[in-house]
Amino acid sequence: MTKRASAKYKIDRRMGENIWGRPKSPVNRREYGPGQHGQRRKGKLSDFGIHLRAKQKLKGYYGDLTEKQFRRIYAEAERVKGDTGENLISLLERRLDAIVYRAKFAPTVFAARQFVNHGHLKVNGRHVNIPSYCVKEGDVIEVRDRSKQLAVLLEAVQLTERDVPDYIEADHSKMTAIFVRAPVLGDVPYPVMMEPNLVVEFYAKN
Repeated sequence: MTKRASAKYKIDRRMGENIWGRPKSPVNRREYGPGQHGQRRKGKLSDFGIHLRAKQKLKGYYGDLTEKQFRRIYAEAERVKGDTGENLISLLERRLDAIVYRAKFAPTVFAARQFVNHGHLKVNGRHVNIPSYCVKEGDVIEVRDRSKQLAVLLEAVQLTERDVPDYIEADHSKMTAIFVRAPVLGDVPYPVMMEPNLVVEFYAKN
């Protein structure tokens, strides 16, 4: 098993939830945590534990971002006018790797990050290989011509386990996607409940 795949499954087991809704998630078979003590009865989480878990789940969902990366995004969400929790979700969904995942150009968030890193994409006609690149409304994301026949891409667009959300217009015949608008929490097709309000409370207290 690759390092990325093992990390992905480890996050699911640690959270006790299938946070990407993947049919192969080990949580579908074993709902307890990883390790030799995983089956022990868990005590009730403290308020701190509940808030920390919400942060770790959201951070893990977007490819297990580092704390430094996530804190920087949160600081931007706090700086912008409006609800900080909604701003946080909007900024996370505007990451290029998140758009690639949502447009079904990659099967997982981890694969989407790798897809961007390897230079398979153009944004508004310019080559971009930075997964954290912030996409703006109206931006056109396009798979490079020489990458349009990659097996991982062709397999991903055929996946039936998830649909492209309505804030992205994807054309799989041309392998292009347009970021129509910044979403709010209710627009984002999370397979499990995300609680950005708890993330805001976590950073407010710590």
